Amino acid sequence: MSGAVGLVLCREAGIYDHGPQHPLKPERVLYTWDLIEACGLHELPRVTKVPCRPATDDELLLVHTAQYIDATKRAGHGEHGDWRRFGYGPGDNPIFPRMHEAGALVAGATLVAAEGVLSGRVEHAFNAAGGLHHAMPSRASGFCVYDDPAIGIAWLLANGVERIAYVDVDVHHGDGPQFVFYEDPRVLTISLHESGEFLFPGTGFVEERGAGDAEGTKVNVPLHPGTGDEAWLEAFREVVPPLVRRWKPDVLVTQLGCDTHATDPLAHLRLTTRAYREAAKMLHGLAHDAAGGRWLATGGGGYQWATVVPRAWTLYFAEMVDVELPDHLPESWIEKVEFRLRAEVPATFSEPGVPERMPDIETEGLIHLVKQLVFPDLGVEL
Repeated sequence: MSGAVGLVLCREAGIYDHGPQHPLKPERVLYTWDLIEACGLHELPRVTKVPCRPATDDELLLVHTAQYIDATKRAGHGEHGDWRRFGYGPGDNPIFPRMHEAGALVAGATLVAAEGVLSGRVEHAFNAAGGLHHAMPSRASGFCVYDDPAIGIAWLLANGVERIAYVDVDVHHGDGPQFVFYEDPRVLTISLHESGEFLFPGTGFVEERGAGDAEGTKVNVPLHPGTGDEAWLEAFREVVPPLVRRWKPDVLVTQLGCDTHATDPLAHLRLTTRAYREAAKMLHGLAHDAAGGRWLATGGGGYQWATVVPRAWTLYFAEMVDVELPDHLPESWIEKVEFRLRAEVPATFSEPGVPERMPDIETEGLIHLVKQLVFPDLGVEL
């Protein structure tokens, strides 16, 4: 294995754009790449810049139905049809131009990351444009056209990988990969998210544990609104490392949504960048301790597209390349984004803590329940 870290650059994926009023803005990914470059991380000797390519139809078919792919192509090129049955229409998943091409680019970016990791050309790889984890085999959902994490996992399995651990830290349940691999015992999925009792997609409860031979391999940690850094990190530490180490995956796949932030407009957790920095360290350690260094990381949700997302994902990528960043963001990046935003952005990666709004006893009880239900099935001591 080379020890290189792949940075997938796919500015063409800026066409993944639901329109000016939609919360999922392409700038959040474009500004992430800009910040990574402003910090000089792309020029490090270990970093390999990886160009993207569109996923082929055959690759999309690893997860999605032919009818859905055809509908996505036709809708995105202005054809009339009953696209609502495929999840498209006003609201979360509006039809936008070249929708198929945009989704195929995002999926292809995750696939080239997977190819790099599996071949050994890179040890870790990061596709900030990816993490569209809500798309289902035959319908769009939650801003997501094609489910690139699930496609990446399916491709790895089709190319000889025997065990995968998928860890999803988005504020919304990682329902797509869980659904696709619900009966597949080769894939351990772990999702930490705000409870579906309060938030889209309304799934991800502890009782959802897989089926058939895969029973016990699907793990959910549904946190209450108001959960902050301390409780979230405790839940992560208590659940994720023991399970992933026991699983010993061939590849660790992660979805790094940062819509868990205290200022995110679409959810109710209260994390700061401290949690992202700590989670990055733990995931990096797990990649080496449990997966032989093989780590495929994608972006995900995050709707403070200028003030939070680029800082969060740059922190994750800095951890992947073993760099401790200066706390102050580069002035050139701040000036560029503030000109576009017409408002101030934070000048540092770090930020003040915010008060927890969820009693510790609630999170402790949840952690205990998850461990009681899951750990025995996977042979992990309580």
